[in-house]
Amino acid sequence: MKQRPLQVPGQVRINRYLSMCGVASRRKAEELVLAGKVRVNRKVVMDLAARVRMHADKVTVEGRPVSPDEEYVYIVMNKPKDTITTVSDERGRTTVMDLVSSRHRVYPVGRLDRNTTGVLLFTNDGEFAHKLMHPARGIPKSYRVTLESSLKPDHAEKLARGVALEDGTTAPAEVMIVPRSKGREVIVIIREGRNRQVHRMFEHLGYEVAKLDRVAYGPVTKDGLARGGTRSLTKPELRQLKEIAGIKDEMRITGA
Repeated sequence: MKQRPLQVPGQVRINRYLSMCGVASRRKAEELVLAGKVRVNRKVVMDLAARVRMHADKVTVEGRPVSPDEEYVYIVMNKPKDTITTVSDERGRTTVMDLVSSRHRVYPVGRLDRNTTGVLLFTNDGEFAHKLMHPARGIPKSYRVTLESSLKPDHAEKLARGVALEDGTTAPAEVMIVPRSKGREVIVIIREGRNRQVHRMFEHLGYEVAKLDRVAYGPVTKDGLARGGTRSLTKPELRQLKEIAGIKDEMRITGA
């Protein structure tokens, strides 16, 4: 019988530690460890059972030092066009991290394509981000889609029922034609997070998407935010997100 590792007060497993640092969810943190990208006190750690001494051990991920924040922050950005949703870009392109300002090390929750604009969340709370992105949670994400041609009524019905894409049929979407747009502007609400899903849904039906703007993520909107602007989430927004995501524990909240 395999003996469980001794649990010492003030020590946590490596995957939980990385999650507390906001680096990634516990599952993604395990992938980083197994890939040899994590060092503890300058030594590569590839054992998922390894434990870290809080505020004593020095941990780096791909050469960057990481440590748990004493507080969690939650930020929303009105993402502008032509920005990459990544922490860094080897080609020197503008990333969302160039636009977000925080004294804490935060990371984007999910991603938006380079030319997709609108609501993008950031946090240093890895578990919170993981639960929001988990497909089972079905967090509603609302998009305003501008098309090159008018959406036909029967195609709107197909979107509402689900579209057969190469990675499976999409879940039913809510579809609303924007008044006085002649069918060229559509509000679509989905509860999945597939890669380029909204683009692919319309392309499957023969439409070209001219613009794509995420107007809401759950209860969070970009109202009052200029392109590239950010703000902290309000307590009511956080409370609603927690409820939708099934998060019961209290979160430590501070400003950006």
